[in-house]
Amino acid sequence: MKTREALRGACARTAREVGGDFFDFRMLDRDHLYMAIADVSDKGIPAALFMMAARIMFADHATTGGSPARILRECNATICSNNKEMTFITVWIGILEISTGIIKCANAGHEYPVVRHANGQFELLRDEHGIFLGVIEEAEYQDYELQLEPGASLFAYTDGLAEATSPNEKMLGTDGIVKALNEAPDDDPEELLKYVQKAADDFARGAEQFDDITMLGIRLN
Repeated sequence: MKTREALRGACARTAREVGGDFFDFRMLDRDHLYMAIADVSDKGIPAALFMMAARIMFADHATTGGSPARILRECNATICSNNKEMTFITVWIGILEISTGIIKCANAGHEYPVVRHANGQFELLRDEHGIFLGVIEEAEYQDYELQLEPGASLFAYTDGLAEATSPNEKMLGTDGIVKALNEAPDDDPEELLKYVQKAADDFARGAEQFDDITMLGIRLN
């Protein structure tokens, strides 16, 4: 029997010296890959400190065996209980079972992921959203599943990518992201992310950007 593997890549570019986006990959066991991408509402040092604490908290909850929705519920309750600055965070979490290609996911107000099935085109996945974390302590979140066959890919990003702005104040948008992905759909995740970042830079044509850009991608081989 052939062994499946999950190729992965990620990158982050801050709009200031420190940023509030983060991504995370880690194996929970031999067959389960945890991944997360998130965007903190603030910028600068306060956002970076909040981001670091949240990244650790999410990963700690993931290692206990909870589903993505459970991780979001428990972390949201913790954040809401001590959130004097009213900072909120959007986050998408996925746990991939490599042997089956099933990803269990949950989304707390984050950008829509983009999925490419084997030999197909990248398409925006309008998944079910819960409210971002840090606002309503009793907020509920729902798990959903994606089936990836060998050769399929998933791409996730923060809103700084969609909001990349040209000198005439037009935004790249999700249509621009999907177009860039489909110009190099067979690239491995690291090269694909470089291509998308270049497409965003070409679109911006040197205009100052005001938000962090973070991306992650996986491909099941």
